[in-house]
Amino acid sequence: MDVRMDGRVAVITGGSTGLGLAMAKEFAASGASVAMLARKADVLASAKLEVQKAAGKTNAKVEGYSCDVSKAAPIADTIKKVVADFGKIDIVVNNAGISHAKAFDTVTDEDWQGDLDLKLFAAIRLARHVLPGMRERKWGRIVNVLNIGAKAPGANSTPTSVSRAAGLALTKALSQENAQHGVLVNAMLVGLIDSDQWQRRHKTAAGEGKTYQEFIDGMAKGRIPLGRMGKAEEFARMACFLCSDAGSFITGVAINVDGGASPVV
Repeated sequence: MDVRMDGRVAVITGGSTGLGLAMAKEFAASGASVAMLARKADVLASAKLEVQKAAGKTNAKVEGYSCDVSKAAPIADTIKKVVADFGKIDIVVNNAGISHAKAFDTVTDEDWQGDLDLKLFAAIRLARHVLPGMRERKWGRIVNVLNIGAKAPGANSTPTSVSRAAGLALTKALSQENAQHGVLVNAMLVGLIDSDQWQRRHKTAAGEGKTYQEFIDGMAKGRIPLGRMGKAEEFARMACFLCSDAGSFITGVAINVDGGASPVV
C-alpha cells in the first residue's frame, strides 16, 4: 500500500533527532510538508537538510523552528509562525520528551513539574492551538507519542510513567470530543527502539567493552519477544499510516510499537 500525505502540513515536536527525525523523513517522503520543532537550532538545521533530501521530488516544504515546548509562550509564538509559513496545520505529532524514571521517593516537585510540562502540558497546549483550524476544515490528526509504561508502569518509573499515563487519558478524551469534526487522535507507545539515545548510552559505562550491536542486542535479550530492538523507520511508518487517509477509521487507540514487549494489549 502506497501511503500518501500530499498537501498535508505536519508539526512534529522533538523533530530533529531520533523518532522525530525518522517521522519527519517518512512524512516528507510521502508528500507532507513538515515543520520540525526542537530546542537546538544547529541540530535543527542539520535535520532540515536530511528531511529535504528524504522529500526528494515531492512538493513537500520543510522548515525547522527552535522552540522549547515545555513553555506556553514559545509554543504560541511558534504555532503562529508555522501557520504564517504553511497556511495551516493538519497534523500534530507530540513527540518531545526524554526518559526520566527513578524511584518515587527520589522524585522532587521540580522533577514532577518539569516532566508534566514537557510531556503533558506541551500536548495540551499544542492541541488547544491547532484544534480550531482542524475542526473548521473537518480534517485533522493528532498523535501522542508515549511509552509502554503508560499502560504497564513498573517500579522506579516515575515521573515518566505517570506523565505518559495522563497522555493516554488525554488521547481518549480528545478523540471522543473531536471525532464528529473529522479529527482523529491516537497514541503510539514506544518500546525499545534503536535511536540516538541508545547510541549515547553505549558511550557510557553500560556499553563499555561492547560493540554497539552487542550492546543493543543485550538490551533486547529477554525483554522483546521479537528478539531485537525496533528501528526508528518502523515506528515512523506506523505514524505515517495513522496520519494519512489510509488510517481514516482509527481513533482513540494506543498502539504498542514494541516488538511484543508490553504485557498489556
